[in-house]
Amino acid sequence: MKNKLAITSAQVNYLDKILDEKTIKEFKQLLPELKDTWTKKQMFRTKTEMEFSVLNDNKHPTPASKYWQAVREQNTHFEQLMDLSFEGRKSDVRIKQMDEKIRKEKDELEKEILLIERDQKLYNRANLELVAKDRMREIKEWSRIKAKLDDGSFNTKDVNAHHLNSYLLQYQKKEKDLTPGTSVSEKFNIMGQLMTLKRVVKERKKLENKHKKSIPLKSKAQKQFK
Repeated sequence: MKNKLAITSAQVNYLDKILDEKTIKEFKQLLPELKDTWTKKQMFRTKTEMEFSVLNDNKHPTPASKYWQAVREQNTHFEQLMDLSFEGRKSDVRIKQMDEKIRKEKDELEKEILLIERDQKLYNRANLELVAKDRMREIKEWSRIKAKLDDGSFNTKDVNAHHLNSYLLQYQKKEKDLTPGTSVSEKFNIMGQLMTLKRVVKERKKLENKHKKSIPLKSKAQKQFK
């Protein structure tokens, strides 16, 4: 991050190539504010956005559905963070390679180009660090949300365990929200999926009852022996 801010300051010296004198002066006055803006700008979602937008009650009507969406979101940021770590390692090597090229270069103009490219790589490297930091912030926030949701009332090992109930509640809500203005295709889609969910619920209940009946009751002798 220090590299990024140092480059920002150094680049001011070259802005006279693309900005007039008055505008450069205005830019220099804004530089402390711009550094602060760069440091605190929002990249990913805030806790509020995660709770009301990503985990909204219509789409995720149960604690279980919210929990498993939080798992999905957290994993996405984790995988992206791992990709950033590889990019960061490659970036460090490329900067070292650039340093070696600069050291060996004899042509002054070519060396100047290499120095500019090196500054750009440092700038991009600092941006990468900022993105990684914010991804880690969201990873930790999803962890806190998961812990809050995990009240022991649902299965946290099998994502499919909650699906039938969660989807049924979701589509029952969609059915209630249908209006005369809802398109035929949307009604067809919602009602079709709701009818299917209800059928699957009945089929699973039948299978459960059949399974219970197939389990032989213990005889009195077995109970006494136990």
